[in-house]
Amino acid sequence: MKVVRAAARDEGPRPMSEASLCYVVQEGRILLIRKKRGVGAGRINGPGGKVEPGETMRESAVRETREEIGVTPLDLELRGELTFDFVGAKVVRCGVFVAPRFEGEPIETDEAVPVWHSTAALPYDEMWDDDREWLPLLLAGKCFRGSVRIEPGDQVRDVRIAEIGVAEL
Repeated sequence: MKVVRAAARDEGPRPMSEASLCYVVQEGRILLIRKKRGVGAGRINGPGGKVEPGETMRESAVRETREEIGVTPLDLELRGELTFDFVGAKVVRCGVFVAPRFEGEPIETDEAVPVWHSTAALPYDEMWDDDREWLPLLLAGKCFRGSVRIEPGDQVRDVRIAEIGVAEL
């Protein structure tokens, strides 16, 4: 586990972990989940979670999607890198993937309820506040990098997102 030095006004070194998010996007719609437990419980998000030891972010994205909604995403493309700074707790580096195809049928699990949405009418009011800054880039086929500061109580602050070239990922 890496340790990140926090800014001078912060609480000191904190553990850094890796995670993944995976968005299945097909024919003007996106497969999202309503989280039942864990970080973001009650919110709508993409499937994803922690990278396990010995696993790549891509492997994590496939495994987490399979575990959370029963489908296997295919032909994944890395579209973004986000660093989530959970103030007072941890820092998470997250790979954001898009998959144009999948195998299986979406099913509800103990972790999540799968929900298809039109890409033209995303439920941003039920999502993390930073999603409206970078999800449109992902849906437009662009790559991005950014950071998000999350204060206690899951309050999203200081979102910084930049469009980048695919070679920069």
